Amino acid sequence: MSLTRAERFARLRLARTDRIGPVAFRQLLDRFGSAGRAVDALPDLIRKGGGDYALPSTDRIEDEIAAGDRIGAQWIVLGDADYPELLAAVDPPPPVLWARGDVALTARPCIAIVGARIASAGGQRIARGLAQQLGEAGHVVVSGLARGIDGAAHTGALPTGTVAVLGGGVDDVYPPDNADLYAQIVGQGCIVSESPVGHRAQAKDFPRRNRIISGLSRGVVVVEAEIRSGSLITARLAAEQGRDVFAVPGSPLDPRARGPNELLRQGAILCEGLDDIEREFGRARAVREPPPDNPFEGAPDALDDALIERVAALLSPVPTPRDELARAANAPIGAVAAALLELSLSGRATLLPGGMASL
Repeated sequence: MSLTRAERFARLRLARTDRIGPVAFRQLLDRFGSAGRAVDALPDLIRKGGGDYALPSTDRIEDEIAAGDRIGAQWIVLGDADYPELLAAVDPPPPVLWARGDVALTARPCIAIVGARIASAGGQRIARGLAQQLGEAGHVVVSGLARGIDGAAHTGALPTGTVAVLGGGVDDVYPPDNADLYAQIVGQGCIVSESPVGHRAQAKDFPRRNRIISGLSRGVVVVEAEIRSGSLITARLAAEQGRDVFAVPGSPLDPRARGPNELLRQGAILCEGLDDIEREFGRARAVREPPPDNPFEGAPDALDDALIERVAALLSPVPTPRDELARAANAPIGAVAAALLELSLSGRATLLPGGMASL
């Protein structure tokens, strides 16, 4: 059943509210059954928790939608038919995506190619050639539109379709010297971001961008990367999401080979070409699914303040599973989940994937 425009609008509004990240967003949907009901309940929850923030105005959300319309972008919320299926399986998925170009590409089998920004000529040739081969074999290549390996991968896959995931809004061309490539991807591929249109990328946006790159993809190929790099973060996120991690080996004399070589030591799949990827994908394996249960089942409509304080006292900086907190509080899991959600909205708890929480 498709979402109504009012529910889609409420999901976008909820996603743009301070202190509501992907985990809290998903839990608010579970707790109240819809974003519309969550939006209605949120002002009371914020006041109860002593919060100093509020829902964004409807005018602000309409302005964001209008800004997207002006550049021909499409907004997609979790629950829409166009929302990428693989990304929806991430725990938790991004609540909202903006897209320019052919959104249908995100529904096809995708594989990411990432690597060093200051890449060698040989590394760029490998990325470009592998992307071309993957595209001709029916895959859509996903990357981050950065200099070096990302740009080479997009270029190789342009004729068959490529997806670029940005840290800023879908109109934020970064780096600026990739403006021509950006325009080609808008015409022949797809640009994706979870940031509002007009948002300029900041350092904190790139880990979220990397999580979407891996989340859209069946696997991630790392071509060149130093030990401390965003590409290795993408590889780690892919492994956490249950996706395959491939690494192209390199010379130990080149510091850009240290990242892929370290991934191989940790169990990544050796990638010397298309055959290595196709062979691995030929082994039937299911992508990890998020937990299907609703943690708020049986939770009361109104929580006892004493229970909220009891749960708050049990939190520590170390992430703790929700069921352990429920056991220690001698309370039903549904009530503890609701207490944790209220504590997070008041800034007293941090909700984490997998039913974890911390101070």
